[in-house]
Amino acid sequence: MNDVAAQLQTDSRRQAKFLYWMGWRVTEIAEAIGEKEKTIHSWKARDEWDRADNVERIGGALEQRLVQLILKDGKTGGDFKEIDLLHRQLERQARIQRYRGGGTETDLNPAVANRNAGPKKKERRNEFSEAEVEQLTTAFVDGCFDYQLDWYKASNLRTRMILKSRQIGATYYFAREALIDAIKTGRNQIFLSASKAQAFLFRGYMQSFVRETLDKDLKGGDSIVLHNGAELFFLGTNARTAQGYHGNFYFDEFFWTHGFDELNKVASGMAMHKKWHKTYFSTPSTMAHQAYSFWTGERRNRGKPADKRIKIDTSHDALAGGHLGQDKMWRQIVTILDAERRGCDLFDIDELREEYSPDAFENLLMCGFVDDSASVFPLSLLQTCGVDSYVDWAGDYRPFAQRPYGDRPVWIGYDPAETGDSAGLVVVAPPSEQGGKFRVLERFQFKGNDFAAQAEIIRKMTQRYWVTYIGIDTTGMGTGVAQIVKTFFPSLVTFSYSPEVKAKLVLKAYDVISNGRLEYDAGMHDLTRSIMAIKKTLTKSQRQITYTAGRSEETGHADLAWALFHALHNEPLERPHTSARRSRLEINA
Repeated sequence: MNDVAAQLQTDSRRQAKFLYWMGWRVTEIAEAIGEKEKTIHSWKARDEWDRADNVERIGGALEQRLVQLILKDGKTGGDFKEIDLLHRQLERQARIQRYRGGGTETDLNPAVANRNAGPKKKERRNEFSEAEVEQLTTAFVDGCFDYQLDWYKASNLRTRMILKSRQIGATYYFAREALIDAIKTGRNQIFLSASKAQAFLFRGYMQSFVRETLDKDLKGGDSIVLHNGAELFFLGTNARTAQGYHGNFYFDEFFWTHGFDELNKVASGMAMHKKWHKTYFSTPSTMAHQAYSFWTGERRNRGKPADKRIKIDTSHDALAGGHLGQDKMWRQIVTILDAERRGCDLFDIDELREEYSPDAFENLLMCGFVDDSASVFPLSLLQTCGVDSYVDWAGDYRPFAQRPYGDRPVWIGYDPAETGDSAGLVVVAPPSEQGGKFRVLERFQFKGNDFAAQAEIIRKMTQRYWVTYIGIDTTGMGTGVAQIVKTFFPSLVTFSYSPEVKAKLVLKAYDVISNGRLEYDAGMHDLTRSIMAIKKTLTKSQRQITYTAGRSEETGHADLAWALFHALHNEPLERPHTSARRSRLEINA
């Protein structure tokens, strides 16, 4: 193909014509292209070069260059930009020719036609043409990995339940699936997540998808209403707020919600009509969670005679490819290895095995359920901490503001990163009164930062909040981080880990949590997992009790948990208790 382009470039007769129109003399042209002057004069006469007007001369040059670029292999970004420019110039040339042939001013400037036009039809909000719907659908399907195509093929089934690895694109996929279904069918779509903050991830994915594919905005706030009347709702998992809706519903991270039984009764009622579909997807939590019997099918057997009970095989071998069970629920398990095998090339599995403990790798990435019986903080205890921060903290916490918590004090806990580890930072709002509740406003994890970079992250937090306390572990790299932090926060509190120090940190955290004094957004599953990882063990000497996160580099893991414990430690373990009864002294004049 490039040979053809080269031939066009060396077409002497065409080159001679363009050089002549550029103002070259015949003798100069002949010398430049290696032809006789007589030949150039002959071409000039036969092709009537002098009779060509400006439109023909410019149009010919545009056409030649455009054909060259179109036939070129291996086009660069600059080539595509030039092609677009040349097409627009050709359109302008065509308008000029229409005008010269007896046209009007409108031929030169199409915008003139709009001056005297009647009132325009108001564009409907979130409206999509048939061509745009087709474009969205094509982009959606083309962007799916093979295991996501399994979900797509099963989308006509009434109930889907998917146990999945983290970060394999489930939220991303179902946001796009639901949007296209709403556009095509007019059906409502309902998203239930642990909190509104988490539910709004679906909205963000939808808006990005439409913007990237069609270069237009999908408008909406707490819900999105389409031109056909379909509405997309984004709800936190609060039984009171989840009532009164109807449509297809998507239950995100259902294995991590508090009060699943009650919530599922409400949620499943939203899709009671046969035209609605139900989709549950989650990473696994513990076998003690209320959703576990729903996953295994045991809940269906409750109260049924022996001959009516069914057995659902929920092993990976049975469900890796997806299976429609006797209870008419389609189940699938997708581990990170399944995702990799079926086209997802976003992970380095060997690196992830190094970063996570065997237990964490099994739970987060291989769909294994956690045994939290040995945990100091079992899931059932931590679920009471979950709130919908968008709703419950709306009065004084604005996460997108420059100063999210205004001029109220916060405490920061930080667990520095070690080699191959992640660092954890937690921002905690202390109680405004004795015995009140702590609130985890934000949490962050960082990887691959040296101690100077880690200290800089903390410094930026002091600009975002009014920080009155910072607690850092000085084990390992923490010493270097602490030295820098002290330069801008001299009252820094440091911890040098020992069995006694760990015990104090854990016992204080347990006191706070067990007394219902800790709140964090229910969508912070990473914080929940981190706290669950803390277990009571014996030291190597077998003489003392200590607390670890389940692998050899204990202090370098469960980083969010230890960061939280550092912050909570600022309140003494023997906190003053307010008396339930107060005496009053009256002085009579």
